[in-house]
Amino acid sequence: MLNIVLFEPEIPPNTGNIIRLCANTGFNLHLIEPLGFPWDDKRLRRAGLDYHEFTRVSRHADYAAFLAAENPQRLFALTTKGTPAHSAVSYQTGDYLLFGPETRGLPADILDALPAQQKIRIPMQAQSRSMNLSNAVSVVVYEAWRQLDYAGALIKA
Repeated sequence: MLNIVLFEPEIPPNTGNIIRLCANTGFNLHLIEPLGFPWDDKRLRRAGLDYHEFTRVSRHADYAAFLAAENPQRLFALTTKGTPAHSAVSYQTGDYLLFGPETRGLPADILDALPAQQKIRIPMQAQSRSMNLSNAVSVVVYEAWRQLDYAGALIKA
């Protein structure tokens, strides 16, 4: 399956919602610290309901530790500075989808290290700055899963 990577997430309900999303799709979740909240935050638990036990969550001390532990072969960063749309990518099992923190996005050094075709964006209206993190993750996850014919789903398309 695919991997969702949250770089220094700040808002517990967003992360909780993404935990629940991963439980429902079979995607793995990677959290790159520092987190903007304690891991036992009640808002994180409330948003994720009882889905925490059904999600593979890996925590990494920093971005370098994530790269060393996972050695991602295909990593796509979601950014408003990206050119290809998220739907223009041909996703493959094992891909990593990297999302930045809610208030600032991914740092320039991470984006600069990736080729242009791996910096992707979700289309939106010109006057919009960005989407809510858990909504953005959902949009991309379901497009990737659709391309993989909803692998592992109870009902396929």
